[in-house]
Amino acid sequence: MATNTGASPKADPQDDATASAFAPSWFMPSPLTKPGRQTSPLRLGSASARLWAYLMGARVVVALGLLALQGLAYAQGTGRPWQLLLCTGYLVATAAVLRWSRPARSDSFWSIGWALTLWVDLAVFGVLQAFQQGGVNYTPLFVLPVLLASILGPLLLALGSAAFATLALLFDAFSGDVLRPGQATANYVQSAITGVGLFLVALLANQLSARLGREQAQARLSRARAQAEAQVNQLIVTGLNEGILVVDAHGRIWHANPAACTMLGAPQVGPPYSALMGQPGWPLLAGWARTVLHLGQDDRCEITLPLPGGQSHRVLLRARVTPWADDGTDTSACVLFLEDLRDVETRVRNEKLAAMGRVSAAVAHEIRNPLAAIAQANALLREESLTPIQQRLATMIGQNAKRLGRTVDDILDVAKLPAHPQAASEPTPLDEAVATTVAEWHAQQGQGAAPQWHPGAAGLQVRFDAEHLRRVLVNLLDNACKYGDGGSGAIEISTTATGQLVVWNPGSPMPASVSQHLFEPFASSHSRSSGLGLYLSRELCQHHGAQLTYRPATRHGVDGHSFTVKFATS
Repeated sequence: MATNTGASPKADPQDDATASAFAPSWFMPSPLTKPGRQTSPLRLGSASARLWAYLMGARVVVALGLLALQGLAYAQGTGRPWQLLLCTGYLVATAAVLRWSRPARSDSFWSIGWALTLWVDLAVFGVLQAFQQGGVNYTPLFVLPVLLASILGPLLLALGSAAFATLALLFDAFSGDVLRPGQATANYVQSAITGVGLFLVALLANQLSARLGREQAQARLSRARAQAEAQVNQLIVTGLNEGILVVDAHGRIWHANPAACTMLGAPQVGPPYSALMGQPGWPLLAGWARTVLHLGQDDRCEITLPLPGGQSHRVLLRARVTPWADDGTDTSACVLFLEDLRDVETRVRNEKLAAMGRVSAAVAHEIRNPLAAIAQANALLREESLTPIQQRLATMIGQNAKRLGRTVDDILDVAKLPAHPQAASEPTPLDEAVATTVAEWHAQQGQGAAPQWHPGAAGLQVRFDAEHLRRVLVNLLDNACKYGDGGSGAIEISTTATGQLVVWNPGSPMPASVSQHLFEPFASSHSRSSGLGLYLSRELCQHHGAQLTYRPATRHGVDGHSFTVKFATS
């Protein structure tokens, strides 16, 4: 037999798994029910399979007992040969079902599966009860098929089996009324009481089986949901840039994400995290975690963790004490959050710069119109007959108005930068664009020797807007002329065939406090500078896929500063 015998109409395994009291979540499918399907109390899982094996084993034991009883009766001369053959056939059938059958997903009430189990039991027990001899009563055996139908079948089948057994007992009482008229009333009463008991057994066993099935389905769904949540939490924790460590009161690590391993200077390791606990910074973390657990309250601090290479790492620590049990046992854990202080400071600085940029752009818009009016009025005033002192004052007004105008333009240019990198619509010849810009810049200076120009990228084209390239180079030349030694004639500009533009100027070494904030807006060591030139140049380079870097460089035995733009070539 290919399918299991004895299984009732079964629902699809997913039906019971999803039919539970849990609400759907974003990572679990919503419960679905399929109409037109009869569901049994037990889903055919491990528990129901064990019950099936137990019941089939009980049938074999009953068959062996019946065969032994009939064999003994036949040996004593009181048995009948056909009853012995009936019990032998029943034993073979029960053994075959136990050996080759398996629970099936769905069987109708009149399927082969139920015919070889439930209906065979009821028929055999009914025949033995009807033809009983020697005062042997087979009534208790009817409990076995009723339990089989109640546990593995629907309620209707369980009640039907109880009704069949009751009718068999009533038929036995009726036949006894014909053969033994004096005991008719007692037999009918006994059959009625037994039938009521069988109906109660069928009802109670079916309800208990149904409840067990629902609890199994809920337990499976709870386990699946817990596993899904654990996987989601693992994905979230693994992808965080913030280090997370879970430590108990004995200093053992329960969990560590990759960011925490990196901050401690160790490669990503797994349980039991022995390599992580061997890092030089771990004793500090473990000691602080034990102190926090001893105090029993959340805390935070800044700490410098030593790294394996002799370096150090400043981190911001936050601890959360999490009690895992309320039974008085020492099962508390400390969840440590490690955050790189450099990242914290960078984030705070960027937020401040963003707010400052918005305010500066708004102020620049308000200044632009009055400044244009001042410059125009000054130009009209210089056309009049002025004394030499007034001429000098008008010249000062014009120069400062132009300087202030350039500052306003820089602030507005920073506010107008696109949010995402952009590629130039047409390639730009590098050497030609640089040569033109250097000549225009020197002409605007009006004095001093021309910068030293060394072209080395003949025919090379770069993906960079020509106007933006002019802005970047002008800012670099202004910076070199303003802060360098030797004037504009000492500046050297060169290009390479690999797509690099280098601007070098002689000058004394730059203090570390200045070099660290070189490309930040409004950061300048000069009182008459807005500090936006290099910032704007770097932003323009980034938006065209190029890189602007700085490094100290010595040329011709003279200390100096070198700014390099590495372009993306076409």
